[in-house]
Amino acid sequence: MSKPTLIKPPPASKDKAPIEDVLELTQLNDIDPNLFTNTRPLWHPPGARGIYGGAVIAQCLAAAQKTVPENFAVHSMHCYFVLNGNSEIPIIYHVEHVREGRSFATRTVQARQRGAPIFTVTLSFVREGAGGKQLVQHQAKMPEVPPPIDMETVDIYRGARSPFVTQRVDIVNNDSPNPHEKRTRQWIRARGRISEEGGHEAHLSALAYMSDSYFIGTVARTHKLWRYSQASQNKETSGGKQMMTRDVFERLKKMDLETLKKIEGIDDDIINQLKTLEIKDGEIVGLKEKRPEIGMMVSLDHTIYFHEPRSFRADEWLLAESETPWSGDGRGLVFQKIFSRDGKLVASCVQEGVVRLKQEPKQESKL
Repeated sequence: MSKPTLIKPPPASKDKAPIEDVLELTQLNDIDPNLFTNTRPLWHPPGARGIYGGAVIAQCLAAAQKTVPENFAVHSMHCYFVLNGNSEIPIIYHVEHVREGRSFATRTVQARQRGAPIFTVTLSFVREGAGGKQLVQHQAKMPEVPPPIDMETVDIYRGARSPFVTQRVDIVNNDSPNPHEKRTRQWIRARGRISEEGGHEAHLSALAYMSDSYFIGTVARTHKLWRYSQASQNKETSGGKQMMTRDVFERLKKMDLETLKKIEGIDDDIINQLKTLEIKDGEIVGLKEKRPEIGMMVSLDHTIYFHEPRSFRADEWLLAESETPWSGDGRGLVFQKIFSRDGKLVASCVQEGVVRLKQEPKQESKL
């Protein structure tokens, strides 16, 4: 029988934010001080092919941060998703010390299950103040968007257990026929208050965790693709799509328009479709129009550049703006900028993923 952790998880912390518990690691010092494992079970999104990618990204970062001096902070990480992670099996993280320099340090981390790599990342750390007193400085300007509202939205899949909250903002140029001209935006922040004990490292890991939220989904949103499997309550799906079970569907149907508009992943096109759907014989049916549907959508790689690693809080609102300059050949590319609420560009992210449409069944020739 599989177990999701090597060691029985401790009770949830009362003085830490939920995301700190989610990303907690156990260092396997008796075996090797460069080995770590997940302290608590990892989340498997409904309908997804594996665990939530942001968790592995963030835990690899958390492991690497434990192996560098305190005056070094991560400035970039380049990740590759190799295999789907299994939420019922512990993950072992192995940190390799690649370089120890005066200004920069390099680490690689490999996440493994059953002896096979499921995820690999190279991280670069920079010593605080290494750039000198005179600096070359500029940054992109934060877009003007409505501020987040004082409303605690609930993740429709994780409920109140979600370690972070989001509020989406209307898509810019949503009526354009050109997906590359559109910009998707959302406010994000960790739920609760990250402890002082976690230091800036906890905020960086939390940002890494949240950066994967609906990232490659930008391609689907800008193309106005149907992104949800219309599944019955007990029907299993795969392909990286979100699974709209009957319970989720019924909860969405009961929400008012303003609440729906703040839920990430539920944009105006989905809201219009929801109005036409109903439950019939345990199935969600009634799409108003035939629309291209996602057949598979999974991340291939993920890069984060941390510009201001010590100057933001992940438990305060951050604005994430995404755009997709290209998609084709079953893949899509997305760029993302993350700003603090006061307009500081704290991170830039890039992700490529598989984005395949559900194919029409082949018609057999009558000849």
